[in-house]
Amino acid sequence: MSNSLTRRRFVGSATAGFAAAQQAPAADARPNILWICTDQQRWDTIRALGNEHIRTPNIDRLAASGAAFENAYCQSPICTPSRASFLTGMYPSAVHGCMNGNERWDHAAPLVTKTLADAGYDCGLAGKFHLSGAQGRIEPRADDGYRVFHWSHHPHDDWPQGHAYIDWLKSRGKDYRSTYKKLGYIPSEFHQTTWCADRAIEFMNEKRSGPWLFSLNCFDPHSPFDPPQEWLDHYPQEEMPGPLFRESDLAAQERLKNVNFQREARRPEEMNAKSYQAKYYAMIELIDHNVGRLLDALESSGQRDNTVVIFTSDHGETLGDHGLLLKGCRFYESLVRVPLVISWPGRFQRGLRSRALVELTDLAPTLLELAGLAAPDTMQGKPLTAILTGDSSPDRHREFVRSEYYRALAGAQSFATMVRSERFKQVVYHGHGLGELFDLETDPGEFDNLWDEAKMSRVRHEHMVMNFDALAMASDVGSPRVSRY
Repeated sequence: MSNSLTRRRFVGSATAGFAAAQQAPAADARPNILWICTDQQRWDTIRALGNEHIRTPNIDRLAASGAAFENAYCQSPICTPSRASFLTGMYPSAVHGCMNGNERWDHAAPLVTKTLADAGYDCGLAGKFHLSGAQGRIEPRADDGYRVFHWSHHPHDDWPQGHAYIDWLKSRGKDYRSTYKKLGYIPSEFHQTTWCADRAIEFMNEKRSGPWLFSLNCFDPHSPFDPPQEWLDHYPQEEMPGPLFRESDLAAQERLKNVNFQREARRPEEMNAKSYQAKYYAMIELIDHNVGRLLDALESSGQRDNTVVIFTSDHGETLGDHGLLLKGCRFYESLVRVPLVISWPGRFQRGLRSRALVELTDLAPTLLELAGLAAPDTMQGKPLTAILTGDSSPDRHREFVRSEYYRALAGAQSFATMVRSERFKQVVYHGHGLGELFDLETDPGEFDNLWDEAKMSRVRHEHMVMNFDALAMASDVGSPRVSRY
């Protein structure tokens, strides 16, 4: 489909969204939305959901007051395409928001924040946006709907011009570079994560007559792994569980050596993986501390009962699993499965643990539904509202979930897709004649690749059809819908 045809299609979609906005319910019937999106946080980093090695009392508190989706998947294992996806409710391939390093956001589809702003929501952001490249330059603004925009792609002071976080540090007489050089980290009170929470609290406490949405997009727990010492002290290296690894992983990664990844595979001891794990957990505990501050601020201002709080991440982190560190063109659970907790006291179920397969594309239509707006037909997302309210089973939402990697890093030409059903995960590395097929029921660690097993040919075929059908239907809004999608 040509870009011009794509844009014409989305103009119609945006017009439909505007018409729906005219039918929006009264402002006082719509909830506020606090949308917390961390960067590069894997799914298994919440104590209440099974990780006994990490301390997350406030995310635990959020989960106790709402629903935790234990099988939530991002639509790309890298930042820009993932964020393009959950902000539009569409697959990255459908909006062409595919690459870390895009010169600009293509405006190929309306952002959910813009739709909500047009419907009367007051929208603000602190931290990352990352729908276009932001290395060595300020990211150009998109038609994003944010009235307040405290942009700080990452905390480092390496832009020719400053950014909102660095400007704030300077206003308090602090220099990022000298502080970091002296300590090897930024103290908690001056940390970008804390600064993001401060900006959110200021915004939430503004006087207004209608509902608001705030996007808190902190940079952590993205590399470099550099938590303040007070949090790192909670995680002695020798007490860390270590990554998922077998010697066979080295051969598996060698087989995929021509498929882009940011780091070469190594044994855990060769990369000191437990050290990275300790630092990563410490960064998440600092995030958790600020989640507590945010919840306390909502409660003290009397807004908690009318505020939907979402906690999620754009993608995960390998953290030594299978010999890998950071991210790239792979689809292990540590990379594509992310935390997703949604809470609205008195309206959504409390303490719900959903095992349903869900996608981050499902967030945008969920937010529109909460605001009384109809999702456009162009969205591949499917609202989660019925599960949240208890009107549908928490165990079924999708037959399968998808994730994509289409030349997602500038200069890296890898193309791959993943489809995961309840039991199996299949990955195709396009153009290489390579694939992976894992039985997640018998092999949850994803060590035994069944791709070449003759007995798995039927499973391989079924998942290939699932993937191809979903991709074809995402490319043409006029195609007939099948209920399982």
